[in-house]
Amino acid sequence: MKFFQSNREKYYDLFEELADKLEEGVKLFTEIIGNYEYSEYKVGKLKEIEHEADHITHQVYKRMHKMFLTPMDREDIYLLANKMDSVLDEIESAAVRMYLYRMKEPAKELVQITAILKEAIAKIRKIIFSVRKKQDASLILQLCVEINTLENEADQLFRSAMVRLFEEEKDAIELIKVKDIIGRIENAVDNCEDVSNVIEGIVLKYG
Repeated sequence: MKFFQSNREKYYDLFEELADKLEEGVKLFTEIIGNYEYSEYKVGKLKEIEHEADHITHQVYKRMHKMFLTPMDREDIYLLANKMDSVLDEIESAAVRMYLYRMKEPAKELVQITAILKEAIAKIRKIIFSVRKKQDASLILQLCVEINTLENEADQLFRSAMVRLFEEEKDAIELIKVKDIIGRIENAVDNCEDVSNVIEGIVLKYG
């Protein structure tokens, strides 16, 4: 019995490791845009974090296919790992493009949406570390609602950014660069909402 329990608990360990990587990644991205510089070292470090997250995600998939007993449905395990990994993929992609594009400076909306992303990831981490505690179901559901609210805020900011850029930015190439980068961070927030939706479904299914 202890063997089966330890194998089931390992899933929670891996998801918690993945949540830590998300937090590490958004913290570094926030530093990059807060003290803006074309730092190849910082972008490289962010790529390392993303690769580490990929490795953890693949460990989840591998364990799911090898082990008969899982703490939740296999489809839910796959979706949760995939969506969490996708958050960091978008962050890393935005950082790489900032470096390659040599963007002049971070748009104010990029800074604002990144702050929303950081808050959403903090809530995801809190959720993930509460998932194995059955008594935290109400807290988890409340955090999922809060992440949904944050996604709506990010969506509104993205639309406002597009309106402002098309009105004020005279350099068409710069506009395309900024639109692409802001869009990737907004996508990261969308993926945070996807993570919360998966978790909400899991809690309601097993609660």
